[in-house]
Amino acid sequence: MRFALASLVALACAAGPIPAFAQALDTVFLEDMTWVEVRDAIAAGKTTVIIPTGGTEQNGPHMVLGKHNYLVKYKAGEVARRLGNALVAPVVAYVPEGDVNPPTGHMRFAGTITTPQDVFAKVLEYAARSFRQHGFTDIALMGDSGGNQAGQKIVAEALNKEWAATKVRVHHLTDYYPGRGDDYVVSQGVSADDVGSHAGTHDTSSLMYLNPSMLRFDKMGPGKAGDGQGHVGNPAKSTALFGKRILELQIEDATSQIQRLRVSSRK
Repeated sequence: MRFALASLVALACAAGPIPAFAQALDTVFLEDMTWVEVRDAIAAGKTTVIIPTGGTEQNGPHMVLGKHNYLVKYKAGEVARRLGNALVAPVVAYVPEGDVNPPTGHMRFAGTITTPQDVFAKVLEYAARSFRQHGFTDIALMGDSGGNQAGQKIVAEALNKEWAATKVRVHHLTDYYPGRGDDYVVSQGVSADDVGSHAGTHDTSSLMYLNPSMLRFDKMGPGKAGDGQGHVGNPAKSTALFGKRILELQIEDATSQIQRLRVSSRK
């Protein structure tokens, strides 16, 4: 043991001192930054923060439970980069998905995690209060799931009323979700039934472009409400090219709405 330790020390000494140089910070994600880096970023003008809300829910037999979390983090990051003066908070992965007992909505399927609407809203409220305390002036709530929208709207309206006399605003993004993706896919010749309403061609195409490892290609087939599979639509109609365009539309619309709201919310 002593010989092994001595060898390790000798190797370390032979390698020389660890070079002291500044690491280039190339991230918009708060969880990848130190508190000093966040403080300095705010002081340098990065005063917009995006709070992405996803969800841990069933997405049929062909798609992983964390779909929303992965997609919304990617898109929020792209929005922040385009804005140029924004950072991204950690994804809120626990959102309203139905009742626990008896189970309703997505809670009827294994692996889904739900929270009551008031609990979800409270998490968003205190995340926003935290960011205000640190110096952020624009707080954007970016929800990737239908069940997230009501809570985001409630929080944004309540805090904007409370903070009306301050320079801080909370923005509930309405242009981002569900966005123009479904209409785009229909315009490419896919029927509305095949596009579907949950885990159909929209999200499947997005993951097919970004991270196909999250898909089970041998499980793709038509699904209907009430058939026990969980998805509604036909993911087999998905393509990576559809996904690329869907993502671009959502990123573009979220970026534009934040830019508008940063001005209009203060008039």
